[in-house]
Order: sequence, then structure tokens, then C-alpha cells
Amino acid sequence: MTLAAEQKPGTTRTLIEGVRRTVLPGGLRVVSEHVPGVRSAAIGVFVAVGSRDETPTLNGASHFLEHLLFKGTDTRSAMDISSSLDAVGGEFNAYTAREYTCYHARVLDEDLPMAVDVLGDMMTASTIDSTDVEAEREVILDEIAMHDDDPDDVVHNLFAATAWDGSSLARPIAGSAASIQALTRDQVNRYYRSRYVAPAMTVAVAGNVVHRDVVRLVRKAFSRRAFLADETARPLPPRLATRPRSTRSGDARASRPFEQVNQVLGMRGMTRSDDRRYALGVLNAAFGGGSSSRLFQEVRERRGLAYSVYSFATSYSDAGMVGVSVGSLPSKSAEVLDVVRAELGRIVASGLTQDELDRGRGQMRGGLVLSLEDTGSRMTRLGEVELFQERLLSLDEVLARLDAVTLDDVNNLAADLFSRPETLAVVGPAGG
Repeated sequence: MTLAAEQKPGTTRTLIEGVRRTVLPGGLRVVSEHVPGVRSAAIGVFVAVGSRDETPTLNGASHFLEHLLFKGTDTRSAMDISSSLDAVGGEFNAYTAREYTCYHARVLDEDLPMAVDVLGDMMTASTIDSTDVEAEREVILDEIAMHDDDPDDVVHNLFAATAWDGSSLARPIAGSAASIQALTRDQVNRYYRSRYVAPAMTVAVAGNVVHRDVVRLVRKAFSRRAFLADETARPLPPRLATRPRSTRSGDARASRPFEQVNQVLGMRGMTRSDDRRYALGVLNAAFGGGSSSRLFQEVRERRGLAYSVYSFATSYSDAGMVGVSVGSLPSKSAEVLDVVRAELGRIVASGLTQDELDRGRGQMRGGLVLSLEDTGSRMTRLGEVELFQERLLSLDEVLARLDAVTLDDVNNLAADLFSRPETLAVVGPAGG
């Protein structure tokens, strides 16, 4: 299958049955999936820029900009933008991640032209007004304060800062209070003009849609300000790396007046494109992904040490972490950490059982199929594959790869990952 970056502008390719991609002049790519039997359409504009692309001075600029694009364009006020979607019962939002930013909407199929037009206007003609910058600065500072009151957010930010110390992945997505206070309107506007360019964008649409109609709508909506003027520009290639970057081991602790002690214990994991990601998904589900998982049963059901405990697998284009997150009363924090380490040691030494493998695989299969009943999930899959994978797999191909995962695959992977040097982050009351 041809990568978008290798596809000639003005051409269309079929990726899998029901999914087509067109590269427009300027390098903007349009990917759509026809989903029979629905009356909705989900659209997402994926911009290949996130918090990891910021310098320390610009930390939080991607998230700041995400907020500001809802504040108005040359022809629409903030009220015009929000009321357009509200008037038709549409869902409209955005989020910033470490490697991309997404603006998305879900509407009735007949209202897709309006949603495309609004998003195209926001992407190409937002004003980034000084008054809006100052007003939204206060909103973001309040959002940062809200996250600082959430123990789970605090401990995971501390974990990232420790594991990826020295890289942009270590910095919080929303920025710090200091970096947001220091950002100027000119800095954010330059970031917008330099980063929100056609080759860095993917428009993904899923639902009751016809590809040629989607392309026509996108071409019209994104043609403002000569956005598609460069006839030779091609989309950016996907972010790929064969090996994950190194991580820093060790302990990091922060005292906060919380009722619980929250702990994250992790090790270097895998990249998004690693072929073993299907085995990792099964391993994560079986080890700590549900109420029947080994971690949940041992920590909560048998010992009553914590209400919330789960394993995780976080992957980026060139980095990854695996590990366990748990929150407990201060009096139980040392014991629960010992139990988590013991369970990690047990899975390294003995692996999963066949029953655990089958449950983990079933959880992955069911979760995948059920998620794709939703047009929004299908749209997100299209956009993320364009950003981070070499090709889009059909549902049957993904299920076949899950079915091909063996007990040896999972146990060898567990022995490799969970025996790597540890990074530990702990947040809780002083002395807890």
C-alpha cells in the first residue's frame, strides 16, 4: 500500500475495502471510510504536532492553540462556531496529545458539509486575537490547577518527567503555570502559522459518506488563504522508529496533601509500530486490564490493598513504557508496592497461563470489535494510522494477528519487558 507521502497530489488510492485516501494539492490528505447502516458521520482533523514538538520556552503552546482555535475566525465568532454544532445536536471537541492534536465532530450525515466547513475555517483562518489569548490563558491556568488536584494526573506527570528526563516527552502536555504565563500572542500565532500547514494535516471521516463528496467538501473548506496552493507539496511521512529511546530509572517522590498514596512503577516499553504490539496488548489485558486480571485479583480481591490498580502500556513513535499504577491508603502503600513487584517477578519467571492468555485475547478482540461499532472510533483509527503506521489493516487482519499470538510470544515478551530497570513515581502525604 502506498504511503500518503509517496502518493502524487490529486490522486486517490483504495487502502482497504471501504476506505479511500486522496492527497490534495498542498499535501493535505483526506481519508474516508464508508460505514453502511448508520446515519451519522464523524470527522477529525489530525495535525501532526503535539507537546513533544515544543521547545521548553513553548511548552504548552500546542494545547494553548487548541483552545484558541475555538475562539473565532475572520468570518465566525466563538458563538458562531459553537452554535453551528449545537443547533444540529452535533458533538464537537478537541484534544492535544504528545505527538498530535485532533479537532473532531460527530453529526448527522446530512450535516457533514457544515461540520467540514467549520473545521476548515478554524484550521486555516483563526484570528488568534490578543483579547482571546489573555482570556484563555486564565482558563488554561485553571485547568492546570485542576490537574494538580488530581492524584492520578500528578503521579503520571511525575513518572513521565522522571522516565523521559531530558526530552520533550518529560514535559506536561498542558505546560506549566510558568510557561503558560510567559507565552505571548505572537509566539502562539507564529506556532499556528508555521505548524498548521497542509502537509501536516489529515482529515479523516467515517460514516454514511461517499469519498468523492468528502473530498469536494474538504477542498472547498480548506482552500482559504491559499492553504492548498503548493501543487507539489506532499503529506509528511508517518513517525516511525525501530527502537524505543532509552528511559531513566530511579525513584521520584512528591509530597501532596492527598488522602491516598499514588504510585506508578514502570519500565521501558515499545514503540507504536513494533510488530509485538499485539502480544503486548494481550499481555497487558491479562496481567492488569480488567477485574479478572492477575493484578486486580491479587491486589484488590484477595488482599484488599487498593481500590484502583491496573497495568498500562504507553507507546509513542520512538518511545514506550509499561508498568503498573496503583493508589492506596498511606498505611498500605509499602505493602502494595511489594505485592506489585512480586507479581511482576512472578510473570517474568512463570509467565501467563493458557486461560489468562485466552481471556486477554478475548478482551482485546471484543474491545476492538465493539469500538468499531462507533463512527468516532473508526475515524480516530484512520487518522492515527496515517500519522504512525505504514499501512491500515482491515479488522479481519487485526483479529488474525491477535489470534496468532502464542503463549510463548506473550511470556517471552513479559520476561523481556518486566525485567528491565524500574522507574518509580510516588505522590502522597508527607511521611505516607
